[in-house]
Amino acid sequence: MKRAFCALVLSLAVSLFVVPSHSAMAEELVVSAAASLTDAFTDIEPAFEKANPGVDVVMNFASSGALYRQIEQGAPADVFASANPKWMQSAIDGGFVNEADVVWFALNSLVLATPADNPAGVKTLADLEGDAVGSIGIGTPETVPAGQYAKNALTAKNLYETLESKMIFGESVRQVLDYLSRGEVDCGFVYRTDAVKAGESVRIVEEIPLEKPVSYPIATLKDSAKPEMAKAFVDFVRSDEGMALLEARGFKQP
Repeated sequence: MKRAFCALVLSLAVSLFVVPSHSAMAEELVVSAAASLTDAFTDIEPAFEKANPGVDVVMNFASSGALYRQIEQGAPADVFASANPKWMQSAIDGGFVNEADVVWFALNSLVLATPADNPAGVKTLADLEGDAVGSIGIGTPETVPAGQYAKNALTAKNLYETLESKMIFGESVRQVLDYLSRGEVDCGFVYRTDAVKAGESVRIVEEIPLEKPVSYPIATLKDSAKPEMAKAFVDFVRSDEGMALLEARGFKQP
């Protein structure tokens, strides 16, 4: 009896040792994507995994500049999706992406938004110069595409230097959205998709005219250990199913 029990325990131990978990069996694909894509790509992740059994997509969201710096420093990534051309061009110039592999997959727009109660009474961009506005949320222009778009728009109207002392800088567009949702700034610049996501906690004041639209490029990385699967992910994002998920989150087709 004792011998049989020991044999059973040994058998179970061996089974546990040799049978890998689902995550260990899965092929891991790392996708580094702009923070503004968080909701849309979180929807795309399970849809892609369902269409490609055995693949575990690991999403890495941050500002496009921060993601490029990670790639530049050797962080593993198979796919890079940026919120503007600048950081994708940096990836090309740095030798991390082949220019021929870059495709454009979505459009967005930049808006001026306020907390729901709009305590400063902001109605137009011109109101930002008034004394009622003491704080303006904006992504750090050097690394956050939404901040760069906002800076360019304000500079074109000779407002950036005038307003700079009021600016509260965020490490990503989602951080600026958090400032707005919590009422920590009087107004801020975010993408329309982010403002819509925030629901009733944020109010859109106006869309900011831009010289060039907010455009999203995506590409596989040269050093990807899974180039075929990385390309399959890019193709899925641009498929009818992928575009439908993006559009459901407020993005437009390029």
